[in-house]
Amino acid sequence: MAWVVGANALLGVLAIALGTVTLRTGWVLPTARRHVTRPRLHGVGVLFIGASLLLQSLLYFEILPSVSWEVRFYGGNTLLLGGMLLLLLGYVLPLRRTEPRTRPSGL
Repeated sequence: MAWVVGANALLGVLAIALGTVTLRTGWVLPTARRHVTRPRLHGVGVLFIGASLLLQSLLYFEILPSVSWEVRFYGGNTLLLGGMLLLLLGYVLPLRRTEPRTRPSGL
């Protein structure tokens, strides 16, 4: 069972790294690049999912102070579902079009 939780922690660290790269540079994995319309929402969603995976693993190995199972369950699920919602919004929302800036007349 420990190897499953260890793999979960490794995936959480990888997701946090990918979310950070997406927020800093706007780079998205090539498999999702075609579908992502809002890279910032996508990056924050991946960060939330990675944090959920990593925190649940750290709590399992008792590296962090022990909290009740309700806090672990509801907190982890809130982070995970919130991240999934942000990922979905990053895919579904239309591209943001910026209006061309015009110079005020008379200048």
